Amino acid sequence: MPLSPRIAVIGSVNIDLTTFTDRFPKPGETIFGQKFDLGFGGKGANQAVAARLCGADVFMVARVGTDLFGPAAIQNLAKMGIETSHVEQVEGVSTGVAPIFVEPNGQNRIFVVKGANDTLKPADVDAAAELLKSSDCIVPQFEIPLETVYYAVDFARKHAVRCILNPAPSHAVDLRKLEGLDYFIPNESEAEAIAGLPVKSVDDAKKCAEKLLGGGIRRVIITLGAQGCLLAGTGVNHHVPAFAVESVDSSGAGDAFIGSFAVFLAEGLSEEESARRANLYAGLSTTGVGTQKSFYDRARFNAEWASRAVK
Repeated sequence: MPLSPRIAVIGSVNIDLTTFTDRFPKPGETIFGQKFDLGFGGKGANQAVAARLCGADVFMVARVGTDLFGPAAIQNLAKMGIETSHVEQVEGVSTGVAPIFVEPNGQNRIFVVKGANDTLKPADVDAAAELLKSSDCIVPQFEIPLETVYYAVDFARKHAVRCILNPAPSHAVDLRKLEGLDYFIPNESEAEAIAGLPVKSVDDAKKCAEKLLGGGIRRVIITLGAQGCLLAGTGVNHHVPAFAVESVDSSGAGDAFIGSFAVFLAEGLSEEESARRANLYAGLSTTGVGTQKSFYDRARFNAEWASRAVK
């Protein structure tokens, strides 16, 4: 049996706190909610879970708080088979949380408190150096401090480890510090915000990718939801179509794409083949409600892939 890919995720761990209510309260008013759901999230944790479910050996470098949520978040990762020796609790800081309030019409209001995610530092990357150097791929995101993201990209470059950066949520970034990055994978809105160009079509995405590549990044993949994704790089600017699915909840689809793409690529598949499979994996994640709990395991995914007679 071939060895499983080793994927290292340097990123966020959050708790999603969702309250369903008939209406939002007025200032100073207390009302009863209809239902409450507690879920495990954070873009880093979601991508780690997706990679693990796809068959990789996965470990995380992350931080949680010393509140009640911290141990539960670590336990959830461990239960999924993710190595957590570098997921540590930080004294006096809360675990990252996302309180979400949802009305019957689907309208929601979300607060994100980064908490312990904001304490992940370059020194924490160094502390995990031996594990990181033995990985097939390092995957950071933007829910941790930018200085740590830049450091992780530089670490991967120095040690010849493939690096996939997911710039979500989007904010100002110095592309010069990402020179030599292997894969930069934003969605349409993130690509728009970072490149300053509209992404309303595949042709728009091609122009946006060209601008991002101008900063020295090796490959750009812009995920386009129901339109699939665009794969761009030197001599490559190719649209990879999506698969038809009955979508009910797109939450976490981008994380499903990132985590699965990292695994398929590490297994030796070509970029385009990896992107095609990641398109399907991400699409399938939207057929269930939630993020991590909607992700397919490898057996279910392989059966779905085979049933579609992909050539």
